[in-house]
Parts: sequence; C-alpha cells; structure tokens
Amino acid sequence: MADVISGIKIPDSKIAREAAELVRQHENEMLFNHSVRVFVFGAMKGIRQKLKFDSELLYVAALFHDLGLVDAYHTEAKRFEVDGADAAREFLRTHGIPEPKADLVWEAIALHTTPGIPQYMRPEIALTNAGVLVDVVGIGFDEYTPEQRDQVIAACPRGDFKNEFIEVQTCSALKKPHTTFGTVNFDYIQDRDPTFRKPNACARIRNTPWHS
Repeated sequence: MADVISGIKIPDSKIAREAAELVRQHENEMLFNHSVRVFVFGAMKGIRQKLKFDSELLYVAALFHDLGLVDAYHTEAKRFEVDGADAAREFLRTHGIPEPKADLVWEAIALHTTPGIPQYMRPEIALTNAGVLVDVVGIGFDEYTPEQRDQVIAACPRGDFKNEFIEVQTCSALKKPHTTFGTVNFDYIQDRDPTFRKPNACARIRNTPWHS
C-alpha cells in the first residue's frame, strides 16, 4: 500500500502497522481496500474543514469499522458495528492506549452506520462516518475533486464493490436478523427477501404490559 494517498499520509506507527496486519488477516481485499478508502476520504474532509483530529485513531477506526462482518469477530447477539468496535477497543487496550482514546475509537465504529448523529460528535467519529458515507452511498462525492477520487481508487481499487459489499452485509444480517431492527442493516435482509417484515414499533408499544 502506498505511503501517501492523494496527499494523505498513511499512519506508519507500530500500532498502525499491527492494526493493518490484523485486519488484513481476516478481511478480503474488497473490505480492506474499503477500510483504507474510508480513512483517506475521512482525513481529506477533516483537513478541508480544518479539524483537529488524531490521524492514528481515525486510521484504526476506519480499519476496524467492518471487522464485525467477518466470521472471526461475529457474535450472535450484537450488531456487527459493536463487534468491530469491541475488537478495536481490545486491540488498543492491549497496546497500552489510554481508555478515553480506546473509547473514542469504539464510538466511531459503533456509530458509523447511525444516521443523523455522528457528524455532530468529535472529529474522529464524524470523519469515520463521513468516509463510510462517501465510499458506500456517495454522500459527499462532489466534495472531492475527480483527481482526488481517481488517486484514491488507483491506490485502493473498488473492483465490484457495490455487489460484493451488499453480499457481505446481507450474509451478516441474515445470521442475526434481530440485530438489524431499527437500523439501516435491515435493508439488506429486505432486499434479499421482500416478504420479510421487521417488528412494527407501534405494535410493540401497544403490546407492552402497561395498561396505558
């Protein structure tokens, strides 16, 4: 991987290198390239907006943000975002990173698919979310020049990203559909099976044991 991508230096500390090595062991090329693009796009936005952010923490958050989609980090009861967040926090703890910084990375990963909230939080959280949004659904696409986008894609090719990413997300969602209710992850199940129905919030409220 290039040391610099579209003007963004890839962190090269011991922690950064070991984080990348760990994620590479478990993610396929599609997910790993996506994770690096999330970092680069997020960092580019942070610089453009003159935000003060920890590049190393943003890099770790970006690398680990989809790790919960792979079998080695999959749990039965937690959202995939939380699985990845837990893995990142444990990794940082074992490397002596102070708890507040490990918690910051946890929040950035756990909230990366949550709409309407991360952009108002600390830069590392907001920029992880921004990198995900531009790379997956194109939100903010025109904030980057064609040259910037081309340079990122040249360093971290997309391949058949759209179809492969949807397939990975769908496989994860189908393994634990109860974790997708109330999140965008439900859409992956419904796209595969339009007859699938999530619990209705109004029905759940009406069916509680309360009298009124």
